[in-house]
Amino acid sequence: MIYEYQKKFYRRWATVNLSLLIAVIAGAFLALSIGPSRTSLIDVLGVFLGERTTTPEWVSNVILRIRLPRIILAIVAGASLSVSGVVFQAVLGNPLADPYILGVSSGAVAGAALVTVFGIGKGTFGQLVIPTVSFVGSLLAMILVYIVARIGGRVRSQTLLLAGVIVNFFLGAVIMLLMSISNRELHEIVYLLMGNLGYVFSERTIWMLWIAGGLTLLGAILLLWRSRELNALSLGEESATQLGIDIQRFRLFLLFIVSLMIGAAVSLCGLIGFVGLIVPHATRMLSGPDHRTLIPAAALSGAVFLILADTLARTVAPIEIPVGVVTAIVGGPFFIYLLRTRRPGYI
Repeated sequence: MIYEYQKKFYRRWATVNLSLLIAVIAGAFLALSIGPSRTSLIDVLGVFLGERTTTPEWVSNVILRIRLPRIILAIVAGASLSVSGVVFQAVLGNPLADPYILGVSSGAVAGAALVTVFGIGKGTFGQLVIPTVSFVGSLLAMILVYIVARIGGRVRSQTLLLAGVIVNFFLGAVIMLLMSISNRELHEIVYLLMGNLGYVFSERTIWMLWIAGGLTLLGAILLLWRSRELNALSLGEESATQLGIDIQRFRLFLLFIVSLMIGAAVSLCGLIGFVGLIVPHATRMLSGPDHRTLIPAAALSGAVFLILADTLARTVAPIEIPVGVVTAIVGGPFFIYLLRTRRPGYI
């Protein structure tokens, strides 16, 4: 009987994740072939198959230097935000928890706004400073939340949630203050708040994309490694404690990993809402609540969702729309649909 259960589990795991992986690849090729510059799927295949002689050089540059890094960033951001949403919902026991609820994303934006307003993020040097300070800001925000929530040597889910909301409001006020004293930099800060995947990577800054991708992949692997404990924690602190899990240390481990993933993504693309909220719930309906399947499925689902949202943002209007606006417009009605058609235990 146990063997049949394991066989059924691995069959479902492979079916769900392989299907989503194919969807990511298909979505990436579709996004590579769509944009203001007229290119086709044949041009994309020609570039990747090495047929550069028959493909104009400008087409290769558009596909490889502009669209491909943008799609990779969409995959990284979508995966990190979705997996973070899964973890927050399990740690806090709150179906409305997402990567912004603990102020981690706001910390990253506050750091970027700070260096932008004071003129540090100018020129080539600024391209390195802004993502670095954003990343540090996200980690400091998480540390602040943990310190505020730690009472009597313990951190409870409810206290952590309240501390996150308070820190989030405080950092939001800091961002608004920086916006009020800014001049020409106001547009850049607003763009960070709306979310944008149009970061232009040069040969000197492309390593930041690889670091963000590496941190996201490493974080997802570590979370998948501890997915059994995450299953126990999602059932409640008492159940996890009875199974011999050190709740405090495990929660700190989860928050640290999630902070690294969010900081790496938000430092490059700003605030992108609803991904960490709706994707985990939609994925649960597909894969079930078991985190061994849910974590990789959420990462792939988030990547697909953000690739398609960014493609829509680039093509639906004469000017580019911030992808955060698209995810909010699409995500709001979709979350209402999930809420109205929910199954018990999924949302």
